[in-house]
Parts: sequence; C-alpha cells; structure tokens
Amino acid sequence: MNQTALSAFIWSVADLLRGDYKPSDYGSVILPFTVLRRLDCVLEETKTDVLAEYQLRSKAGLNPEPFLRRKAGVSFYNTSPMDLQKLLGDPDNIAANLTSYLQGFSPEVRDIFEKFEFHNQIDKLARAKLLFLVTEKFAGFDLHPNAVTNSQMGLVFEELIRKFAEAANETAGDHFTPREVIRLMVNLLFVEDDDVLSKPGVVRTIYDPTAGTGGMLSVAEEHLAELNPGARLTMSGQELNPESYAICKADMLIKGQDVSNIAFGNTLSNDGHHGQTFDYMLANPPFGVEWKKVEKEVRKEHEQQGFNGRFGPGLPRVSDGSLLFLMHMLSKMRPATEGGCRFGIVLNGSPLFTGGAGSGESEIRRYMLENDLVEAIIALPTDMFYNTGIATYVWIVSNRKPASRKGQVQLIDGSSFWQKMRKSLGSKRKEMGEQHIRQITQLFGRAEEAKVATVLDADGKELAREVVWDGEQAPNAPEGGKVKLAPLSRLFPNSAFGYRTITVERPQRDENGNVVLSQRGKAKGKPPPDSALRDTENVPLDEDVNAYFRREVLPHAEDAWIDESKTKVGYEIPFSRQFYVFEPPRPLEEIDADLKQVTDRIKAMIEELAA
Repeated sequence: MNQTALSAFIWSVADLLRGDYKPSDYGSVILPFTVLRRLDCVLEETKTDVLAEYQLRSKAGLNPEPFLRRKAGVSFYNTSPMDLQKLLGDPDNIAANLTSYLQGFSPEVRDIFEKFEFHNQIDKLARAKLLFLVTEKFAGFDLHPNAVTNSQMGLVFEELIRKFAEAANETAGDHFTPREVIRLMVNLLFVEDDDVLSKPGVVRTIYDPTAGTGGMLSVAEEHLAELNPGARLTMSGQELNPESYAICKADMLIKGQDVSNIAFGNTLSNDGHHGQTFDYMLANPPFGVEWKKVEKEVRKEHEQQGFNGRFGPGLPRVSDGSLLFLMHMLSKMRPATEGGCRFGIVLNGSPLFTGGAGSGESEIRRYMLENDLVEAIIALPTDMFYNTGIATYVWIVSNRKPASRKGQVQLIDGSSFWQKMRKSLGSKRKEMGEQHIRQITQLFGRAEEAKVATVLDADGKELAREVVWDGEQAPNAPEGGKVKLAPLSRLFPNSAFGYRTITVERPQRDENGNVVLSQRGKAKGKPPPDSALRDTENVPLDEDVNAYFRREVLPHAEDAWIDESKTKVGYEIPFSRQFYVFEPPRPLEEIDADLKQVTDRIKAMIEELAA
C-alpha cells in the first residue's frame, strides 16, 4: 500500500468520529493515535526483553534508563506491560489503561503526547464511548518499519496533516513543503560537496528553523545515506506548531536522532539553538506573514545587539517576516575558518526587490551581496505549494563559495521545469519530475551561462526543448518552423544589483521666473531647492554618478544639481527583467490578412443564414 492509500485508510477513522467531533477536530484524534501506533509497532519486537530488563535493573536499585534504550534498540522505550492489542482485552478500563500505557513511555515520548494534548482526547473519546472503537481500529493498522519505511511514514504524516488542515480550513503549507522541492534544495546544497561527503565516517550537521514535520531534515538524511551509507547527519530544528513539532520529534526518535535538538517555540523570539552553528541549513518560512507578535523582542535585539545579534543588517516591514528567518540563518552559519556553511531557503518574490534604498529590505540585500554570500537564486514554477500559487524562489547562500563563483550571483529560471499533476492538492497543480530536478541541479553545478531552445513546428506546436550552453550551437529549426531561444542561467557580478539613489534638486523661482537666492545662513547667496520640483534617480552602482547626471538629467534641466547629502545606496534583484525576451509584434500586413479572412468567413455565414 502506498502512502497516499495508507493515509486515506487511516483517515477513515473519521467515520467513527462523525457526529461527536467537528471535521476540524478529526486530526486531534487521528494524528496522535497514528504516532502512538507507529511507536507501538517499532517497540513490538523488543517489548518482552525491555520489560525483563526493567524488572532486573529496578530490583538491583539501578537507574534502568540507559539499559532500556539499549534493549529497545532505539532511543526510546516503554515500561508498561500494555500495548494497543492488550488494551482491547479490558474494554471497561481502556481509558485508565491507555493513560497508564502512555505514562510508561520515556520522557521525550511523553512530551510528544503532551504537545498533542492527547489526554484531553482520551477523556473526550471515553465520554463519547468511542475510545475502544478508535483504539481497536488503530490496533489493526500495520505501521511496523518492515511494512512502512521511515520515508513513507513521513509522507503519511504529511498527507494526514494536509487532510486535517483542509478539514479545519487552515493552510497546510504552513506545515510542510512538497518533497520534490526539498529534493531539489538538498541536491543544490550537496552537489558541490559530493567528494567530501563520500568519505567514510563523515559527520555533518543540518538545521531547519521552521522544521514543520521534519520533511526537509528527513530528505537530507536520505540523500546523504544514498551518497554515503557510512556518513552521519546530525539534525536540529525548531517548530512553532504543536502538532507538527510532535510529529517531527516522533520521526526523529524513530530514526535514532537526538530529539533534544528539536526545539519547540517561536524561532524569532526564542532561539532554541542559541550560539550554535551548522554545516547546512534548509528552510521554508511562511510567506507574507507579519511578525507583529514578536516585534518587541526582534526590535530589542536589533537595537541593543546590532551585528552581535541576529538582525544587525536591518529589519523588514512588519507585514512580511521571511527576511528575518534569512538573517537568523545567517547567524547560524558555521564560520568559513571552520569549514563554512551553505543553506537553502524558499522565499516569495518580495525579498528580491521590496523596499527602496536605505530600507530594511534593501540593507539586508546589501549586506548579503557586499559580503558575497549569495551563490544562486532559482525561480520555481508557480502552483508548486499547497497553500499558494504565487511565484517562489530558492536562495542558495554560502560563506564558502568555490573560487569560480566568488564575486558572482547565478540566476536560474526554473519556472518552466514542471509537469502537470494528475490530481491537484489544494493550490498545488504542478510538480517537478526527477529529470527537472536533475537539469536544474546541473545548471547550478556547472555555474555557466545557458539558454533554453524551444523547437516549434510550422503550426507553432512545441516539438522539443533543450539546454544550450554558452558557446554551443542552437538546434536547427524544422521546415516551416522556428527555434526560440530564452536565457536559462545567467551570471552577474554582485555589484550589478546595486544602485545609488540620488536626489535631484531644482531652484526656487519668483513669479517672473527668476532664480531666488537665500538671504541668510550657510546657504546665503545660493538658490534654495524647490521641493515641488525635487526628483530622484537610480544610478547603477557600476556607473559614474556625474557622467549619468550629465547625460540623463542636465539636457532636460540645465539648472538642476545633486544634493549629495541625500544619496543612498540600495540593492534589488529584478529577477524577471533578467530573463525577459522581447518578441516583436507581427507585421501589420499579417494581422490585416488574418482579420480579413475572419470577417470574410463571418460574412459568408451570415449570407448562408439569410438565404
């Protein structure tokens, strides 16, 4: 059974809950019970040995915990003689026995069920006389690792959360990222480090400040295991949503990770990994979500700690906090002297260009580009995420760029690398296939200029599409057809995205048109500026300001001057502009001929009707 069918099978428990529970509350029962059954199945084979060890060590007056973990073969255990099957043997006391069973788990597992507020659900199900029926249903699901792998289980959890979010009319995208997007990001993180990561016994750390159910961390671990079975990835993360946190922690437990590395709470106001740095990071922070709730703490850190804190470069507007997560991740980068760090973050289009020179957003971009931290930005197709159809971008940020990339930013337009899904999931209508992920990874890995050649037949139908690298010949057009070329991968110096905003002043004039001069102060004898005629110009950073002023301003306003005290440096990345291809309109003769053909056809049809 695949994970979609299994999650639908598990969700069928909702049939039992209908009437006693609102649809928006189904997940409060189904999610913790799924986690419980998974843990139940994982501990099944060692249950007898663990109970015997518990008796032995307790009688000897020893702390049994380390012995029990060793016997269980995983980093958690349960000392209760109960399991879900045995609970069914005493229907009258199932609530008390289930509570006792939960208390028998090790502390980190009990914390998972506390975050689910599972005890409240046990009481509610017992009062509705549903607890035995629901327990019986879950006891019948085979969630043993031999039947359902960790990877599949992660997908089952994500599918259940999506169903829960739909029933509750919430945004499922707050909780997880499509797996193909994660695979692409992981590929981009690891592609330049394949040689290092393939060495035996290598250990690396990875961190996700918006961990959700742990999907990004899990895919990174799977990828590294494929590359090098002897490598180990130590995973850390933080999550705000209690249900997602509980699932992430359960997933990490089963995989043998140290779950103390998974923190609960708001990453921006309460950093759960203060002072720590990492080799790799991945994140998909919420798009366009305001940070008013944590504004007091964030502003305090910015003003009091500056660059010694996380938000030194500047603060974005309160309506969108995604750049705060970006700066948080910058503060978590392992220093270049200790091996450095590379991270990937998914952002919407706003952080590329929102905010003029001197604004918080511009200052953050300025800090990143002037410190040569941005390796690449990749445009993803629209309609890729479950809760939004907007354009999204993956930023790859690194403080250990290879020599060939230093001083440059690579922009990749991956918006055409998709295939249509057989069935839409929320706003998600498109997905990336393996070949799309491979092509974008290659574009990034080669770090060269490239174009995409679209071959069209005489009717304008697409026949083929292929990547043409810089210096290569484009494919030949078929008879009557044509080949359209569009940029796909472009390289720019960091300074290409910088500009100076200059303030252009014009003098005040009296009613006769004569220039007015100041009569007092430092400006005595000089013309005061007329605020009504004041204007600004953005001058590319690589261009001389005075040369630009003489060429673009003075021919139109001979009396203008630059107020240099108001000049500001800004940075923006106008991504779409770099990939725009001008297509000249069709000749008027062709348009006229088409119109005449259509009107003649309509005229003939009218004449037929009249006859």
